[in-house]
Amino acid sequence: MNNLGVGFRFHPTEEELVSYYLREKLKGTTPDIDRVIPVVDIYNYNPWELPQLAGERCHGDTEQWFFFIPRQEREARGGRPNRLTKEGYWKATGSPGEVYSSQNQRIGRKKTMVFYEGRAPHGRKTSWKMNEYKVFDNYDHEHAGADPQVREELSLCRIYKRSKCSRAFDRRPPTEVAAGNEEAVHHHRNHADEAINPPEIINGGVDSPSSGDQNTNPSPSSGDQNTNPSQSVESENNWDMATDNEPMWDWEEFYSFTMWDI
Repeated sequence: MNNLGVGFRFHPTEEELVSYYLREKLKGTTPDIDRVIPVVDIYNYNPWELPQLAGERCHGDTEQWFFFIPRQEREARGGRPNRLTKEGYWKATGSPGEVYSSQNQRIGRKKTMVFYEGRAPHGRKTSWKMNEYKVFDNYDHEHAGADPQVREELSLCRIYKRSKCSRAFDRRPPTEVAAGNEEAVHHHRNHADEAINPPEIINGGVDSPSSGDQNTNPSPSSGDQNTNPSQSVESENNWDMATDNEPMWDWEEFYSFTMWDI
């Protein structure tokens, strides 16, 4: 990480992890691959101890780390893996999924695990998570429809901490702070609307035909007057909710501007 510019990260896709790094490691023809993803028995360590053992491309990274995990002897004899650490244990969550290539080929299998401190069944769930990948043997177009064989002798894992942000580079304030800011924005908007369109104009005014009959014979349009403001606020809320999850920057456009400036 020290040799890379600010902002650069080792950030491979799942396809790259399985189809290149894991397959190349199993072939044994790329010895330098250990400098990027080392072989570590991660169950000998707690997850917060693993970042310092990561490969040179992940040194200084604070979000994710990658390791090759050799198969345990008890697994080779047909037993279940021992996922206990010194201060906790890894527990599988959900069902195993499959990893697909950009050509929609099944190339590997993925399992997600969560780290618990303590011992089962009284462990305390933490924010540490792991994706464990195993590659299918000899996957190609000819065997796309057959049940693939999993290479069990080595797996690749991605260790990371669950983030409250949808994307790490798009940091957002906590929910309660964002909600407070949103209320302030709506309050400002309501005052701005009243300044531009006073209430008597918004509600029809004293000169409108339906305003004179409000107390005696309310028409359908006058009966809806109490709901229209809330509907307009609701539409504003829906618009805000739709745009709240959008990225704060259009990065491609941003980079194009910066490149022109250079």
